[in-house]
Amino acid sequence: MPNRLLHPYFLLTLTTLFWSGNMVLGRAIRNDIPPLTLAFWRWAIALLLVLPFALPHLRKQWPQLRKGWKPVLVLGALGVGGYNTLAYVALQYTAATNAVLLNSFIPIATIALSWLFLHKHLHRVEGLGVAISFVGVATIVLRGDPATLATLNLNIGDLWMLGAVLVWAIYTIGLQWRPIGVDPMLMLAAFTTVGVLFLAPAYAWEISMGRQINLNWHSFASLLYVGIFPSFLGYIFYNRAVAEVGASKASLFIHLMPVFGTALSAIFLDEIPVWYHFLGIALIFVGIWLTTAALKYFKRG
Repeated sequence: MPNRLLHPYFLLTLTTLFWSGNMVLGRAIRNDIPPLTLAFWRWAIALLLVLPFALPHLRKQWPQLRKGWKPVLVLGALGVGGYNTLAYVALQYTAATNAVLLNSFIPIATIALSWLFLHKHLHRVEGLGVAISFVGVATIVLRGDPATLATLNLNIGDLWMLGAVLVWAIYTIGLQWRPIGVDPMLMLAAFTTVGVLFLAPAYAWEISMGRQINLNWHSFASLLYVGIFPSFLGYIFYNRAVAEVGASKASLFIHLMPVFGTALSAIFLDEIPVWYHFLGIALIFVGIWLTTAALKYFKRG
């Protein structure tokens, strides 16, 4: 493969595109594939793909994995079993545009939870960033009209998506307790195995409720996409890029999700963003900037 196709920034851009496509697809196929079914088969496919790369490390690194079974269990349930499932449920009720924009609140939610539960010290400018980003989220959820809160006329899908954001923020914080010395592919396989086992009863319950896949070429191709691209290739591309450019630079590319997600939603779902979408994401980005670039400036000062 040409070197330019392996450039870390190109891989990060593809990863963000894959993840954005996952949100849009989750909305597009909501009538053909129920949310729990989609989550289960997404990760079952990803597990089949990752096992050949993970198993060679299992015998040597099994002691570390076994010793850290508690965080593996929790992180697998949250990161694999929880986040995407809640996002797919959200997409049953809310626009993909809303979901992608609310997803951008993850970095701020992570900082806020670290301060709340881990007593991480917040610089004044970080606190301001959290507050401004929260206003941005509220702008999207309330559709630019504070009266929505008074009448409790909230979109339930937006609330499900905020739940997904909360779960991913907890998962991100919890990664500091993952087993040390375990190969990334083996770790992914462990998390995915836990997630699939976690999702299996939920999948069975959904079937018992009469919700099953409307199997056709469109739904089959959709399952292959979510299993291969955002789950398997996205993880490999992201981790390779992080190894080359570092986590700080790599994480900035996640901010492309609102760009890709909004564009894909407009193209494939005819979801045209309105003024409160732009205002909300602008406020979220201001908050992110205050907690990253601006914070560095104030610390130097």
